[in-house]
Amino acid sequence: MAITPKQFEQMQARVSGPKRQPSPVLETGLRVVSAKNQVVIGVDPSLRGTGFGVIQAGRPSPRALAHGTITCPAGWEHSRCLFKIAQTLREVVARHRPTVCAIEGLFFAQNLQTALIMGEARGAALATLAEAGLEIFEIAPRKVKQAMVGYGAAQKFAVGKMVQRLLQLSEAPAPDAADALAIALTYLQTTHRFGAGAPKKV
Repeated sequence: MAITPKQFEQMQARVSGPKRQPSPVLETGLRVVSAKNQVVIGVDPSLRGTGFGVIQAGRPSPRALAHGTITCPAGWEHSRCLFKIAQTLREVVARHRPTVCAIEGLFFAQNLQTALIMGEARGAALATLAEAGLEIFEIAPRKVKQAMVGYGAAQKFAVGKMVQRLLQLSEAPAPDAADALAIALTYLQTTHRFGAGAPKKV
């Protein structure tokens, strides 16, 4: 079947027209964003003081969007504390729209009761973050300290001061919030800066 020169030109334009190159994206239940604008929520779970920190990747350095501690008084029942952890994290996720979560990995507790209570807080956090559609990765406490301070047994004070410096904060965050921010920073460091030793997905 013959085609006219004009039809041939139109066909060529369609075939050789500009093509959009796909950019790296991370898709969650919340939205699709480019990796360079990735927002990470770090969580340091504890029944009486769960730390959280939200940071956004960027150059020359990431910036803190929010951080705090979910505090539950000693007199509260466990169920009430777990509800507050879930409720607060749900609000933080809705406000800042993180694309991924980094949470402190499991550690060996000498006291069985302490381990069980920690597991309850961790479970409440994981369920809430998974409900929001986030990818969740865990990072061992020693790995976080190693990444932040260069020493796997570093004190909380040292971690907090390094977090303050890296995020250019006016003052060091509260200890639990600083740990959460450190977890988020470690996630960015291991996945984006070096591209190796990626955290374990849970």
